[in-house]
Amino acid sequence: MVVQLYARDVGEGTPLVLLHAFPLSSAMWLAQREGLGGRFRVITPDLRGFGGSMLGEQEPSVDVMADDVAHLLRRKGIDRAVIGGLSMGGYVAMALCRRHPDLVLGLILANTKASADTEQGRRNRLRQAERLEREGTSRVLVEEVLPLLVGPTTMRQRALVYGRVRGLVQAAPAAAAAWAQRAMAARPDSFETLRGVHAPALVITGTEDELSPQADARAMVEALPNAELQVIPRTGHLSAVEQPDLFNQIVAEFVAALARTPR
Repeated sequence: MVVQLYARDVGEGTPLVLLHAFPLSSAMWLAQREGLGGRFRVITPDLRGFGGSMLGEQEPSVDVMADDVAHLLRRKGIDRAVIGGLSMGGYVAMALCRRHPDLVLGLILANTKASADTEQGRRNRLRQAERLEREGTSRVLVEEVLPLLVGPTTMRQRALVYGRVRGLVQAAPAAAAAWAQRAMAARPDSFETLRGVHAPALVITGTEDELSPQADARAMVEALPNAELQVIPRTGHLSAVEQPDLFNQIVAEFVAALARTPR
């Protein structure tokens, strides 16, 4: 059973759906709603359990999260949209391509990867999920996830950005974060899915992203039939939050070109 997602919906024009990173919420897309909402219809859902969306009782799965997004778009009467996802949101975007390809007008994959977790990565996620459930707080996320979310330049020069990210991590509901960690640990390799994506795609990465480095971005570009790569300097894993102006410029050019292309 799908969960009815809470979503912020601003602007008019080509629908642009932005799916948030773990363990944040659609609040991370504030600069995108403000910077892109004047040109496009920007829809930023809270994935299940985060922000204003209920968690539900289904088994953890990125496919379930993708079905939630598809249900949201159909409820809004949107036949096709540019689907963008950052980090965990990218995993959900790829699952959407696999399960609901008819909805995808264009694809934006930011600071994410198509490979499944390594065994060590999977074990780490499950360990964190167990601690989240046991402690009932986001402490493990602040200790272990937060330091990897932003790059060294942000840590040194963008104290307000780091403080905002820390606040979003601290606000993550423990039950939702545990569920999402289990969902990501179980996600499949998505390279075959990407090879079947015929919509134009944009892959974005940051020069200081340790969680999804440039090699992962290039591998996705190679798998996608019609993709371009953009590398944002001096940014870590949260490119849309760390360098919002550059991120918005890249995304706006991509979506505007799509809007001009006959469908």
